Amino acid sequence: MFAGGGVETGPPLCPILIKACLGYTWDMEHVAFIGTGVMGRSMAGHILERGYPLTVYSRTRSKTEELIKRGASWAGTPGEAAAGADVVISIVGYPRDVEEIYLGSGGIVERAGSGAVLADMTTSSPSLARRIAEKAGARGVLSLDAPVSGGDVGAKNAALSIMVGGEQRAFDKILPLFQCMGKNIVLQGPSGAGQHCKMANQIVIASTMMAVSEALVYGAKAGLHPLTMLKSIESGAAGSWSLSNLVPRMLKGDFNPGFFVKHFIKDMGIALDAAKELGAKLPGLEKAEQLYRSLAAMSREQLEKAADMAASLGGNIESARFGAELANGGDLGTQAIFLLYASGAV
Repeated sequence: MFAGGGVETGPPLCPILIKACLGYTWDMEHVAFIGTGVMGRSMAGHILERGYPLTVYSRTRSKTEELIKRGASWAGTPGEAAAGADVVISIVGYPRDVEEIYLGSGGIVERAGSGAVLADMTTSSPSLARRIAEKAGARGVLSLDAPVSGGDVGAKNAALSIMVGGEQRAFDKILPLFQCMGKNIVLQGPSGAGQHCKMANQIVIASTMMAVSEALVYGAKAGLHPLTMLKSIESGAAGSWSLSNLVPRMLKGDFNPGFFVKHFIKDMGIALDAAKELGAKLPGLEKAEQLYRSLAAMSREQLEKAADMAASLGGNIESARFGAELANGGDLGTQAIFLLYASGAV
């Protein structure tokens, strides 16, 4: 490369030099990414930015167009994407979707090559994660469950918390890819442990969101300015990510989904089912699920009325303006639980 103290240049060597300067390796794993929704699109984009060859699949192809323009390849099915990949990453909607793409006929487990690593980053069932790992292992394929926390902001900023279940050797192989998407990456234990950790995360969030909403309603009715109140309580013992990041959205009338209410209800259902299997009683989570189901059942008209009632509490709380695509409360972000409290429907 070097001759007479200079750098040899030319079209064939420029990409190599660029990748070397950015810390890339030349022989990089081929990655398949399944699911390019609110979070998946950003996550896959970070992998592409780091120079990994990337194949993408989404049930709605238009959601992959930006990634394809940036150099990703398209696959017609999840199995087709897995067939040529060293690593398969997925983040889809529900456990039934995970089961279909991994264990269905012609799916990821059936089509993945021996030695491949699979990582499902969907929040899903711990028992399903264990079943996928067993089926994959029988074919010489490693499988991890690796759900995430951090929402759309964490995905965009490559700052997700990634909770992983599975074998150490699989974790070690895929860690550089996880580091493209997140900052707090912890192997929690064997298959299913990542999902159990995510359930613990969702249990905390569920009760926290109730408390945050109650504090806002109480403070507003007491004549406190919400942002001034926030300055005092977010740095004390009551401080939390939800308090610091979601309250400003609530006050601006922004209830757009960083994480959908309908998906959060799914998560709480998984946690309650898992708790039942473990013999654990979770009354706080049961109450949160009840409230979120009530929110999801609210019509657009009811939500608009609730937004006006929230603004009428005072404290410069802005009334929400919803997009044309809104059908019901399930289409909003988890911070919309505040509307249920503001409307007095709890």
